[in-house]
Amino acid sequence: MTRTIRVLAVDDHPLLRAGIASVINAEPGMEIVAEAADAHEAIAAYRQHRPDITLMDLRLSKGTGIEAISAIRSDAPGARIIVLTTFGGDVLALQAFKAGASGYLLKSMMRADLIDTIRLVHAGHRKIPSEIAATMAEHAGEDSLTIRELDVLHSIATGNSNKIIADDLDLSVHTVKGHVQSILSKLGAGDRTHAVVIALKRGILEQ
Repeated sequence: MTRTIRVLAVDDHPLLRAGIASVINAEPGMEIVAEAADAHEAIAAYRQHRPDITLMDLRLSKGTGIEAISAIRSDAPGARIIVLTTFGGDVLALQAFKAGASGYLLKSMMRADLIDTIRLVHAGHRKIPSEIAATMAEHAGEDSLTIRELDVLHSIATGNSNKIIADDLDLSVHTVKGHVQSILSKLGAGDRTHAVVIALKRGILEQ
């Protein structure tokens, strides 16, 4: 007799958790054993229930999905975690897999692919949508933004001028201009606004 696949659902939206639960509980051989709304609850729920599969959103009200994945995998290296998110950026996907995720699924694909993804990951396979894998491959080997460049990019995203950025970060305007040029070059952006758009799309900046 095939053992039931026990699933933990982590998402800070109750209606979405209810939708996930209805899909999984309607599938023979699967059941939701616990739900969590934030990273702390996710870690505690995993330790208590030891599910076969954890479905993890990346953007949570308290903590992040990446932090929860890292903590769970540190405690249980064999944990099988599938990211279930609205964000298809290559940067977030790479962070998730580095933290220990085994699968990555966009919420828009949930109805069509959730059950198959759970079964694949439960069987020991990795699963990532082809378009996200292609984007990750496209940017593989690129120089990542430095911490200071990320600081500058976040400030650009709020609409600050080079002068304000320089004052806020205790840098010279000349240094800020250098960071901006480096950001544009690394992201392949034509201007500051384009850089922010690219960074949001790839998951470098939070939306």
